[in-house]
Amino acid sequence: MLRLAIYPGSFDPPTLGHIDVVERASRLFDELVVAVGVNSSKNPFLTVEQRIEALQACTKHLPNVRVDQFKGLLVNYTLEQGARAIVRGLRATADFEYEFQMAMVNRRLCDEVETVFLMTKWEHSYLSSSIVREVAMLGGDYSEMVNPEVAPIIASVIASRS
Repeated sequence: MLRLAIYPGSFDPPTLGHIDVVERASRLFDELVVAVGVNSSKNPFLTVEQRIEALQACTKHLPNVRVDQFKGLLVNYTLEQGARAIVRGLRATADFEYEFQMAMVNRRLCDEVETVFLMTKWEHSYLSSSIVREVAMLGGDYSEMVNPEVAPIIASVIASRS
């Protein structure tokens, strides 16, 4: 039986912490779907297409990883894909509290789907997409917070807004 997992997120933009979790989850599962959540009520920094492009570039070295997008309930998407596991990354205690609540809601909605938590590497524990966005928009050097393939995508967004 194929062990398939979903790693969902906004990935706006994907950080080194996200890719760390992707790489480690790809070793635990036969196939991993990195799923970009689409929320039409939010005003994202990167378009869905740019996030998918960035994630595909960052994961091209991982043959068992594919990138997709989804709308609606994560557990429904997970079941539609034939997966029974959701991967979530944790940086700190604050992440755990929120992620624990989400895992319990998902379990309440569908007890067939398990949530697997992976701690990000210590050196990435301070990173978040919102920090990268803020540093980028304020003209700071974000290049060591994202993969080299992501930096030009962020730069093009910054340039188009100037």
